[in-house]
Amino acid sequence: MTQTVTQTLKNVSSISPGPAYKSLTLTEAIDFIDRLQENVNQAAVVKPQTLKLILTTILGRGHLLLEDVPGVGKTLVAKALARSISASFKRVQCTPDLLPSDITGASIYNQKEQRFIFVPGPLFAQFVLVDEINRATPRTQSSLLESMAERQVTVDGQRYPLEEPFFLIATQNPVETAGTFPLPEAQLDRFLMSLSLGYPQFEDEVLILEREEQEDPLTNLEAVLSPGDVLALQELVKNVGVVRPLKEYIVSLLTATRSHPDVLLGVSPRGGVALQRAAQAMALLNHRNFVTPDDIKTVAKAVLGHRLITLERSTELAHRIVDSVLNSVPVPLQPPGKVSSPTLQRLSNRLNNQS
Repeated sequence: MTQTVTQTLKNVSSISPGPAYKSLTLTEAIDFIDRLQENVNQAAVVKPQTLKLILTTILGRGHLLLEDVPGVGKTLVAKALARSISASFKRVQCTPDLLPSDITGASIYNQKEQRFIFVPGPLFAQFVLVDEINRATPRTQSSLLESMAERQVTVDGQRYPLEEPFFLIATQNPVETAGTFPLPEAQLDRFLMSLSLGYPQFEDEVLILEREEQEDPLTNLEAVLSPGDVLALQELVKNVGVVRPLKEYIVSLLTATRSHPDVLLGVSPRGGVALQRAAQAMALLNHRNFVTPDDIKTVAKAVLGHRLITLERSTELAHRIVDSVLNSVPVPLQPPGKVSSPTLQRLSNRLNNQS
C-alpha cells in the first residue's frame, strides 16, 4: 500500500502541462479532425452536428454540460473520444454524500515515512465524466471550479497541475429533479457548451442494437490521435482569424441578450469570449482558417443558452431567445477595400456573395 501511494504521488508531482506537440498546417489539421470524427462514429451513434459541437468544445479548450435523459449514450461518447486520442479516462458518479475530496483527492498519513502523502482523485485524468452533477451538493460542485478554470487542483495549500488536454463532461437529468441541487449560474458559465444528445433516429437505433448484439462497441476501438495532436489542434484554433466586424457582431449579440424582455440577466463578457473561441473551433472543423457568421450562428445556442437567466428557467425558452437575437441582429459585411490579407479577402468575398 505504501509503495502504491508513494508511486502515485510521484506520478502526480511529475505531471507536466501537457505532452509535446508540433505545429500543424491546415491540411494536417483537417486530416486529424476527419479521422477523429470517423473513429468516434465507429463506436458511438451521434448526430453529425452534435458530434461536431462536442469536438468544438474540445478544440476550444472548454468543458461540456450534457443535459439528457439516462441511456442515450453520454458515457459511451465520452469513452469513445478518450480512446480515440489515447487519453486517460475517469468517471465520477455524483450522490448527495459525495465529498470534494472524493473527486480531487486527499492527503493520508504514511506511518512508515511519518508524513502526509497526497492521493489523487478521479479528477486527475485527461477526460473526466462527472455523471449527474446536480445530485452532488453545492460544496462538492464547487470543488470542480478550479480544475475547470485553471486546470489545476489545490489541496492543503499544495498546487497540483492537471495533465493536458483536460476535458470535463458533466451530465444531468433534466426530468428527474427530486433530491437534486441545480447548478448556480456562476458554475454554468464555466461550461463552454451545453448540449443534448437526444433520442436517435429509427435507423440509428437499429444500428445501436446491431453493434451491441455480440460485444461492446468500444472493444476494438483504436486510437487515431495522440494527446499531443489534440494540443496542436487547440493551438491552431487560436490562430483562426476573426475580423473586427465579426467581433462587433458578437458584442451586438451579447448586448441584445441583456435588453431582451424575457431575460433577467444577459450573457457576460466571458460568454462573448467563449462564443468567439467556439466559432474559431467550428471554423477549423469546417476546414477553414477564418471565421464566418455561419460559424457564430452554428454554436450560438450551445454557447449562450445556458448563460441566460430567463423569467422562466427553461432550456427551450433560452434557445428561443437566442434564435430571436440571431434574427434581430444584422450580420456585418466587411468592405473588400479594407481587407489586406488574402484570407480575409476570401472571407469578405464570400460574405458579399451571400448578400
